[in-house]
Amino acid sequence: MPTAADTTITPAEDGSGAATPTPEPGPAQEQERAGLADRLRAEVGARAPRRVARHPVNEPMIAHWCDAIGDANPAYTDAAHAATTVHGGLVAPPAMLDVWDRHGLLERREADDPRARVIATLEQAGFISVVAVNAELEIHRYLRPGDLLGNVQTLADVSAEKRTALGVGHFVTSRHRFTDQAGEHVGDLLFRILKFRPGSGQRPPAAAKPNSVNVSGASSVPTRSGPSMPSGPSGPPDPDPARRPRPAINRDNQFFWDGTRARELRIQRCDGCGALFSPPTARCWHCGGFELGWIVASGRGRLYSHAVVHHPPAPGFRYPLPVGLIELAEGTRVVADLVGCPPAGLRVGMPVELTWVETHPALVDGAADERGPIVLPAFRPAPPPRRTDTLTAPEAAAAVQRSEASATREGPEGPDGPERFEGFGGREAELALWSVPVTATLIVSGAIATRDFQPVHHDRELAARRGSADIFLNINTSVGLLQRYVSDALGPDLIVRAIRVRLGAPAYPGDHLVFTGRLTSADARTGRVTVAVRATGGLGDHLVGAVEVVLPGGREHDEARAAAAWQSRS
Repeated sequence: MPTAADTTITPAEDGSGAATPTPEPGPAQEQERAGLADRLRAEVGARAPRRVARHPVNEPMIAHWCDAIGDANPAYTDAAHAATTVHGGLVAPPAMLDVWDRHGLLERREADDPRARVIATLEQAGFISVVAVNAELEIHRYLRPGDLLGNVQTLADVSAEKRTALGVGHFVTSRHRFTDQAGEHVGDLLFRILKFRPGSGQRPPAAAKPNSVNVSGASSVPTRSGPSMPSGPSGPPDPDPARRPRPAINRDNQFFWDGTRARELRIQRCDGCGALFSPPTARCWHCGGFELGWIVASGRGRLYSHAVVHHPPAPGFRYPLPVGLIELAEGTRVVADLVGCPPAGLRVGMPVELTWVETHPALVDGAADERGPIVLPAFRPAPPPRRTDTLTAPEAAAAVQRSEASATREGPEGPDGPERFEGFGGREAELALWSVPVTATLIVSGAIATRDFQPVHHDRELAARRGSADIFLNINTSVGLLQRYVSDALGPDLIVRAIRVRLGAPAYPGDHLVFTGRLTSADARTGRVTVAVRATGGLGDHLVGAVEVVLPGGREHDEARAAAAWQSRS
């Protein structure tokens, strides 16, 4: 029988608020639950017939996926370049392995599909909501345009009823074996979902209302509210930025606030001596002149210094509150909030880029003073540059050895505080931090590019009825971003052998996902390297995973290149 302790379950997979206890079941409910469990367990081990994809692997669909994920690896889209790679020609991104055989918008449940039968049984019992929680891809060979994929699915497990932060439900695990048109084994997938009863878990936060816009017009700062909102490493979302004090706007700084409303960061310049300075003043800081103009800054810069504010808390701000002194590319410095990065991830000298935070709606339509809309400049980590060469296996092995030696000297916390991945000090094996704005466009385009037409990824009203605060990122998009992060950091000519992911808190529009990673093992002889990755949002860890790759300079990479060359000749 459930006890009171059973209402305190697992880390919040959705970042929701306080738990809603489930009433203790009576004898009739217990009997019904036992009967449901028996019907579900009877399906375990059943295998569906081989399903063949509707269409072969094709270049347009690969291009759509690359556009949505932002993956610029030329091995996927540039035939001339791809011919020079280890693959010897165009290939599909490995994270697309389980995309090709999906029904898409014409989703249907086959009577001979055991997973579909289990899902239908659960929905009839009231477990109508679904979220993916685990995906483990193993890549035996990359798919190429023209391959026609087949999938044999086995229902591996259906859990007993579990209480989770999302709600009471059952975990359904399936295994998939993928083969091509010739019957060659190309990959495997372990996939686990949670089918749960909406409203039976912790209360979700209020619906997301993105209140910031980046330079391209996409929302970028979380704004959900709720007094019991847990805080992830990057802090809880702004409860209500409109509660911040409105700035005082006068003749000396009017140009600056007019600029923020036009999404321009205007920096004051002396017409006499040409000096740049911020904040605005009535006369030049350097020569004392009164003839002043302004320029529009590029929005690029570096973090010159920073502080993290903890106290006293003021309404409308996230805490801990990182504040940075930004040295702009133009040479002057400005003070601004730092967003899209946990305080522990901030580094003096790190590249940053401009974004915008819409804090206050207009009190008076058309007002140009403080009664008008208020838009504040903020800065977030700039995306790390995509590597065009590829790290070699000996280089990776040396980095791991240096990292382990540094950890031995400095202890588990390293030189600057606790490390993100336990057991390592130093930063020799770390990947550069990557901050990804989560927008509605990313969520919807990622779902479409991965042929996932579940309404919770594009229909806000239905997502709310299913117990979600908003539409949220699907697991295939998360896996795609993870693959891109590792490939961009290590180089385009790597070979992905496996991607293993556990999902946690959801990613809603207006949030950021902060990717961090570390090389955890490297074999210089075989070329096998493992990268541990974590993606954290405002509600906590969104994704924890590992990517196993093969790098140049190792035996397996050489063998793969030789096999590709032989195949192209034959």
